[in-house]
Amino acid sequence: MDYLSLAGGFLLSLLLGMVIVPKILLISYKKRLFDMPDSRKVHQIPIPRLGGISFFPVILISLCFMLGIRLFCEGTTENLPANEFLFFVVGGMMLFLIGVADDLVGVSYRYKFLVQILAAFLIVWPGEWFNTLGGLFGIYELPMFLGVLFTLFVVVYITNAINLIDGIDGLASGLSCISLFLLGTLCMVEGDEHYALLAFSTFGVIVPFWFYNVFGNAKRGHKLFMGDTGSLILGYIISLLVIHLSHADEAGATAHSNMVLAFSTLIVPLFDVVRVVIHRLREKKNPFLPDKNHFHHKLLRTGLRPRAVMVSILFIALFFIILNWLLAGIMGMTGLLITDIVLWMLLQTGINRAMRKHKRKLKTIEV
Repeated sequence: MDYLSLAGGFLLSLLLGMVIVPKILLISYKKRLFDMPDSRKVHQIPIPRLGGISFFPVILISLCFMLGIRLFCEGTTENLPANEFLFFVVGGMMLFLIGVADDLVGVSYRYKFLVQILAAFLIVWPGEWFNTLGGLFGIYELPMFLGVLFTLFVVVYITNAINLIDGIDGLASGLSCISLFLLGTLCMVEGDEHYALLAFSTFGVIVPFWFYNVFGNAKRGHKLFMGDTGSLILGYIISLLVIHLSHADEAGATAHSNMVLAFSTLIVPLFDVVRVVIHRLREKKNPFLPDKNHFHHKLLRTGLRPRAVMVSILFIALFFIILNWLLAGIMGMTGLLITDIVLWMLLQTGINRAMRKHKRKLKTIEV
């Protein structure tokens, strides 16, 4: 494992992000490219939403530069990544372009779904698909047809989950940082150096954005959002890493533990999507149209401030990761899933009570 390459990819992405993000802010204010506040959004003043434009170009620069250095030093193409990275770049560019279009002029969710499915197919085509469920519901081996369909679903699911959780400062980027760091570490342990480089290069470019997003002063023009461009790319990269780590080799020895940890990093956004869709269907609303019933919206209605909500959700995500890591050796996938669902439901029950209590408190103050 070439740890210098991993450190180099992270640092290069970090430095490029620190240089590019302020330039995006400058251009956004000069051209007045803002995310306008409305009844569904938390912010009260117009804020640029093009921070995610920096993500994919910086990631590609870091990847290509570090791989180019290796090729120059070693003089052989033996250790260059397989062709799945080429397909990944094509799929990522498709999502990047549809994200930019959506952030600038708006794009129908139907077109976004279509592009997501095509991008997901470009992950599956070179061989990255689920060939096991790790024992979930007693299923271990998956035939290719079912594995490919399940993989397409997972890519679209994760991509949209990251996109939908991006509702308050630092939340989607913070959850992505946790996920990417753990996934990159798992790839490093497994000896998958190129995937680890992808994870840490992505992690590097998010860090400067996260600081501008969380600590930037909107009134002074120092705050920006990632927009769909950023969230779609993050979801796509994370889904590729999850699928790769969950792919069982012939022995299948590490597939279970890797799959548990990989999906554990995404429990909060994945479970929240299911809860929100069920709620919208119950209310006879279109499940694809936005509302204010996401996890972070509910926590805001308990009286917590946005930054406290962000920190709380990040700690909840870490709790599920640590819990599943501790239980992975003694419980199967089905038991872990049931445990996570029960804990999630108990958490939602507690939050619902806190919301009602805060609502009664506000009514008392008004009276």
